[in-house]
Amino acid sequence: MRPRRSSPWHLLAALALAATAAGCATPVPVATLVAGETGRIAFETVTRPPAAFLQGAPDGAPHVVWGDLSLPSGGEGRLPAVILVHGSSGVGGNVRRWAWELRGLGLATFVLDSFSGRGIGETVTDQSRLSPLDMIGDAYRALALLATHPRVDAGRVALMGFSRGGTVSLYASLARFRRMHGPPGLEFAGYLAFYPFCGLKFLEGDDVSDRPIRIFHGTADDWTPIGPCREYAERLRRAGRDVELREYPGAQHAFDAPRPPGPRRLARAINPSRCAFVEREPGAVVNPATGRPPGSDDPCWTRGATVAYDPDARRRAQQAVTALLTAALGLRLPPR
Repeated sequence: MRPRRSSPWHLLAALALAATAAGCATPVPVATLVAGETGRIAFETVTRPPAAFLQGAPDGAPHVVWGDLSLPSGGEGRLPAVILVHGSSGVGGNVRRWAWELRGLGLATFVLDSFSGRGIGETVTDQSRLSPLDMIGDAYRALALLATHPRVDAGRVALMGFSRGGTVSLYASLARFRRMHGPPGLEFAGYLAFYPFCGLKFLEGDDVSDRPIRIFHGTADDWTPIGPCREYAERLRRAGRDVELREYPGAQHAFDAPRPPGPRRLARAINPSRCAFVEREPGAVVNPATGRPPGSDDPCWTRGATVAYDPDARRRAQQAVTALLTAALGLRLPPR
């Protein structure tokens, strides 16, 4: 994956300054992009209790969220696109770097921010601030909005997420969720989940999209461990779905996020690595070890998690992402 332009780090610095300036005021939400708008795009969404989402309730507390829509330089006609979903720290440099690289492949990118419009800074220290299910709803609404853009091919839009966003990307593939909350007649062309939490067993959880689902995970991840993802991927494969789990030996959480060498310990991070949750009837999720709904006092939660950049794992994941998107979205790669 070779970018067309100068170093991404200069671009990331410019993007950060632009995002800071743009973040001073809440953008006005739009319902269509028929005029071909780019840049910061806001839209209406809702926030609701997890049970309401799981029971198919369409309404909730209204909010306005936004994302940054960018088109690759050059080219004509309708473009394939990727919606990128951030993790518990919000939109970080790794997400924007991925977006920059994807545009180098000729893709439009929409970097979704589910936190800022809701007044959330992070969920690292308190995951109850926003359910990942509401972020799935945001992703579906973003897909519906991008489908109205004259430069976006609505049939070639993939979803790519990281950590909490990886969980969003993974479970957005569920047919049940798409039926209840997805835009009619539209579906993501592929689902890319980086180091998601796979310890959720939803009703009809093995009935997922027949589009490609790819999970990218380090074997040394102590925040969202790989074991449950292995089990889930195997179940989906047995169900005949196009699912692959890419394992990166020794890689830890956020292996794709460049930072100083060596692991970094996040002492206050809420850690779900000992947790598993099961939906026993629509909207009723429990920890099977206690029989109780998940809550802040659940004994499975611990504090502390490790993140570490792994350049080799990142490089290999980059190659796998390029291969998947080339096949799933019919890319014509630019000359090297």
